[in-house]
Amino acid sequence: MRARLQRRAALLAHCRRFFAERGVVEVDTPVLSRSTVTDIHIASFQTRAIAGHPTAYLQTSPEYAMKRLLAAGSGDIYQLGKVFRQEAAGRHHQPEFTLLEWYRLGFDAHALIQEVDTLLHELLGDCIPLPTEMLPYRDAFQRVLQIDPFTVDMPTLRALAVQHTGACNIDWDDRDTLLDLAMGLIVGPSLGKQRITFITEYPASQAALARLLPGNPPRAARFEAYVEGIELCNGFHELTDAREQRSRFLNDQQRRQAMGLESIPLDESFLAALETGLPECAGVAVGFDRVVLLASGASSLADVISFTLD
Repeated sequence: MRARLQRRAALLAHCRRFFAERGVVEVDTPVLSRSTVTDIHIASFQTRAIAGHPTAYLQTSPEYAMKRLLAAGSGDIYQLGKVFRQEAAGRHHQPEFTLLEWYRLGFDAHALIQEVDTLLHELLGDCIPLPTEMLPYRDAFQRVLQIDPFTVDMPTLRALAVQHTGACNIDWDDRDTLLDLAMGLIVGPSLGKQRITFITEYPASQAALARLLPGNPPRAARFEAYVEGIELCNGFHELTDAREQRSRFLNDQQRRQAMGLESIPLDESFLAALETGLPECAGVAVGFDRVVLLASGASSLADVISFTLD
């Protein structure tokens, strides 16, 4: 136990030195918020125990609050803290986990990938041989599944879902849900073998809070990193257009309604911050517990955190 605590503390200290050397300021944002993400693939915890607010949510990421700080003139910032998502506990998942998130002014996705790569090499380089690989989303699917995710038909995606989930009579009509399943269950676990693999150029429909790239097919300036089949981060060249962001949130709401999911109140404070002007920047969120798992040679998150939910 002491060795585990020491390894985790050393990695936390290394992260803080990394950002201090670059002049990136550590910030602390609220864990409770009156709103949360509208993403159909992320479920938030909520509480009704706050006087004056009918509903409050535990943050799934500090992204909205950190972008409000950026719009207010904070400059480059990072945060190391707890976030919460309603998902089943497993080897690589816990409903409460530690997230390292940071934003760099004037960076695009490529520049931020270089910085993420540098940090991951420092944190993991003495544990795993780590050459770096850049792989567009389309190429990853073609390498592993021999399909083009931008043109593959829905029956093929449904058949893959049935094959790899063991479920029967699947009636999923959402293309991105099926692509997410394919990435999470088949493509992702095959990536980053004795290397860091950065997946880039996601479909525009999966842009979330990222800006779009020019050209066809429509793609997003979004990236993820995988090491030994484990997804470590999700990053964007950030969208700064408040009108476009509102439109994406409203589209999420329509999809939630069609799927019978709870409607989420839009974070108007975040949208107002975008309207006042979010500076040109790129941001990324790294699952810190997963980094500790890889650095420790552990097989489960339960081996690298002090307490699981159980």
